Amino acid sequence: MKVDWLIVGAGYTGAVLAERIASQLGQKVLVVERRNHIAGNAYDYYDEHGVLVHKYGPHIFHTNSKKVFDHLSRFTEWRPYYHRVRAVIEGKEIPLPFSLASLRALFSERLADKLEEKLIAHCGYGARVPILKLKEIEDPDLRFLADYVYKNVFESYTLKQWGLRPEELSPTVTARVPVLVSYDTRYFQDTYQAMPKEGYTALFRRMLAHPNIKVLLGADWKEVEEEIKFDRLIFTGPMDEFFDYLHGPLPYRSLRFRLESHPGPWFQDVGTVNYPNEHPYTRVTEFKHLTGQAYLPHTVLCYEYPEAYEPKKNEPYYPVPREENEERYRLYLREAEKLETVLFAGRLGDYRYYNMDQAVARALKLFEELAHG
Repeated sequence: MKVDWLIVGAGYTGAVLAERIASQLGQKVLVVERRNHIAGNAYDYYDEHGVLVHKYGPHIFHTNSKKVFDHLSRFTEWRPYYHRVRAVIEGKEIPLPFSLASLRALFSERLADKLEEKLIAHCGYGARVPILKLKEIEDPDLRFLADYVYKNVFESYTLKQWGLRPEELSPTVTARVPVLVSYDTRYFQDTYQAMPKEGYTALFRRMLAHPNIKVLLGADWKEVEEEIKFDRLIFTGPMDEFFDYLHGPLPYRSLRFRLESHPGPWFQDVGTVNYPNEHPYTRVTEFKHLTGQAYLPHTVLCYEYPEAYEPKKNEPYYPVPREENEERYRLYLREAEKLETVLFAGRLGDYRYYNMDQAVARALKLFEELAHG
């Protein structure tokens, strides 16, 4: 087979680039995917009760980018959805991210009034304050609050999720779930928040349904490399794997999922409940909140257990953002720069902790560079 492009990986990065190259440049693309399905970690399917299940844990779409939202809107209709998350702290369910509403759920009215007044005075109403920044404020009451939130919300959860303390990670990690100086109980505050009406897999199916695109599932690209003639390669898998771990492995965190099906319409009040301090799992998601399938008589829960990544045993979900890992990645980047016909992109290819919209934005930007380069 002869194609213009071989793309390794049928997740967001690979699918967006395949569609753009096929539809805008009129070039032929072969997408090779090691798994037996498209859509990468966003893959979803209907179970025996008709519940739309996210196989690799909850994926909630949110973005501030009109460009990204408009692009994906070519391939799906949307269902508006505001994700709400609670955390179990000292036996109480409180809203996350930690906000003024969380203060009211945990503390006496008098203490909550005092802390709210000081938070607004120091940070301003509507501010999003990373927990490590809050810990730097000198005021004793806010220091108490920062220490409480750090210990009960962030520290144990981070240890479970990453196997590291918050300060051992890049500040970008703790900044992802800040303290909110407002009563907004939505988990995200982005301009566009919605779920694909028919699910992510349907979105990807439409994206890849172009006559210039062929998709090969359940195949390692190395197995077919000799049989395919191609001009250029886009690799969205782990960069260290591509170079046969020349500079040693890049660390990742993985996840294990346990699904439970229950009779009855609902199990919990919100989409996700986090357990920072109890249980070996970090969170429990009820998919029907995400999918809007309130009419179904069954519901499905997903329990998430973080674990160390072991090549060929589990999946690499999260690059571990630490300076020492970034230094190793830069060694691989120098190897990549020597290859004129190979491009790397995506969460694994770029070794970056991308959200879905960030992966799409990166793919669109890379396509623009290719098209005008």
